[in-house]
Amino acid sequence: MNDKARFVKKRRHARDKAMQALYQWQLSGEDLDWIRDHYLQEQGIASGDEAYFLELLYQIPPRVDALDRRYRKYVTNFVDHLDPIETNILRIATYELENHLEIPYRVVINEAINLAKTYGADDSHKFINGVLDPLCEELRKVEVAG
Repeated sequence: MNDKARFVKKRRHARDKAMQALYQWQLSGEDLDWIRDHYLQEQGIASGDEAYFLELLYQIPPRVDALDRRYRKYVTNFVDHLDPIETNILRIATYELENHLEIPYRVVINEAINLAKTYGADDSHKFINGVLDPLCEELRKVEVAG
């Protein structure tokens, strides 16, 4: 496996664990430091991009209101029925679109769809895609047009 493939795999693993940790935080309200310790010690985050996991874990919770406002305007149906899994997938994707311009928008969408296929309800990946497509057009106008 080359360095780029290894990097992508580690980043994917970090995103996966961050989604699980944010889900746990949202449902339990547990302290982020406790969740961090749990994931670092017991959930195998060391095989991923630990720094990226920590960034997502600590940067998303203080921004949930702003992140939710960003993507919710593209949730046309069932805004009050957003599953916590889908909510956290959309928060991660929105955060990445806003703060990680080095990650192509298509990669952000693809990673979010993969998380939805793994953890979400049957058709949640279609829902995630339907929300992120117009969000990308808003946040990454030049990149999408190119």
